[in-house]
Amino acid sequence: MILTGVEHMHKYCLVVALSYLSLCQITRVYVFDYGMYTADFTGPMMVITQKITSMAFEIHDGMARKEEHLTPGQKILAIRRMPSLLEYFSYNCNFMGILAGPTCSYNDYIAFIEGDPRRHRDQEADRKIQSKLKQSEPSPNTEVIRKVATSFFCLLVFLSVCKVFPVERNIDDDFIANTPFYAQVVYLYLSMLTTRPKYYFVWTLADAINNAAGFGFNGYDADGSPRWDLISNLRILNIELATSFKVFLDNWNIQTAHWLKRVCYERCPYHPTAATFILSAMWHGAYPGYYLTFLTGIVVTLAARAVRHNVRPHFLQSPSYKLVYDVITWAATQIAICYTVVPFVLLSVGPSMKFYRSWYFNLHIGCILLAVALPVKPRHLRLKEQQKNLLQGPVQQPVEATNTGFSQKEKAT
Repeated sequence: MILTGVEHMHKYCLVVALSYLSLCQITRVYVFDYGMYTADFTGPMMVITQKITSMAFEIHDGMARKEEHLTPGQKILAIRRMPSLLEYFSYNCNFMGILAGPTCSYNDYIAFIEGDPRRHRDQEADRKIQSKLKQSEPSPNTEVIRKVATSFFCLLVFLSVCKVFPVERNIDDDFIANTPFYAQVVYLYLSMLTTRPKYYFVWTLADAINNAAGFGFNGYDADGSPRWDLISNLRILNIELATSFKVFLDNWNIQTAHWLKRVCYERCPYHPTAATFILSAMWHGAYPGYYLTFLTGIVVTLAARAVRHNVRPHFLQSPSYKLVYDVITWAATQIAICYTVVPFVLLSVGPSMKFYRSWYFNLHIGCILLAVALPVKPRHLRLKEQQKNLLQGPVQQPVEATNTGFSQKEKAT
């Protein structure tokens, strides 16, 4: 970071950190224990890779880019001075997030360390909320107890049910030959459903650890209740009730999704969706199943986006139509997620391709046809339209004001 300078540090840090992480993961997978889920040094390395690259991009935003070129989110997180060595190691290696994260931004962490956790986010917040924040420091105790209880409940569910519905049965020859297709679909959903509680356990417990230390305060709700979800990594109900692929991804591994958005999706000029999924696969590890999952995720995302843009408006005419749409899209989303994630669990190419062959690659084919047949405007055109609408909005106000007979000073106000 020091040698390359603020102009190019984000590029070098991303390449070097990701390459080193990939080298470590390749060594672990192909030298030590292929196919085994073990807790080793690559877990913390994944979190530190996110932090190092996030910091480099935020320093680049704060010290090398003009203010008007930054998005509102980039302005909040932009770092305006180089961190000291102590600040650098404190951010990357603090005890709260060294094992399981979750990733946080440098500005959020330093603001917490210095005792003013909302200083860079609440510049335009309501004065009543600001005064309440100054009068009393919110206690995380209730949230910590709730999250610890939730995490151990999820662990109990996982240990009780995971062996009842093994994922490997989806590729068992007898199961494929003798089970009706509808039953295979139901079993696929149940087997993948029972793999999720272990992630719920780890991420909820990690969030509770940070909250117990006082980190994670995110302002107040409308009723004045403190929120402790600044670095939360998942929303369980939103995941299980998701009615679109995007809603599922927005509530699963949230901090990693934010990292991918900030370092790749927002900055990649061409095919940002594909680039983001590929970066995610590289970050997760060296197993071929990861790449099969994220490559499948690209076509599913494009198809889901096309359906949402073209079909959803026709179901918003009445609450009953909307309910029908939500039920259908919930079922489709859950099956699409399970179908996509099977290689992530099976890890190897052979078993993953055997599963997809047993389904005749029908979701791949269907998603490709939907993505090709249903038109969706490219992201850069949608952004241009949004900016155009924002620019046109204020122009209409003086015309309306003129009709009311307001003075020039009143119109300006």
